[in-house]
Amino acid sequence: MKAFEYYISLPYRLEIVPDSDEGGYVARYPDLPGCITVGNSIEDAVANAADAKREWLIAALESGTAINEPVVLGDL
Repeated sequence: MKAFEYYISLPYRLEIVPDSDEGGYVARYPDLPGCITVGNSIEDAVANAADAKREWLIAALESGTAINEPVVLGDL
């Protein structure tokens, strides 16, 4: 398994959608299963997503969970 610095530098695609039930926005990284967060604004969702990605990667590395590399549009 590669180091944290390697994975955190990869261009993971971030999806942000309005949360019609609770208000605000939901942010997730599709290539990192379960890496999801929310924010009251798009800016909050982006900042929270960066924190969630960092913590998700740390937890995956500590537990030995496989980490997907991002799917690049040309790879589809």
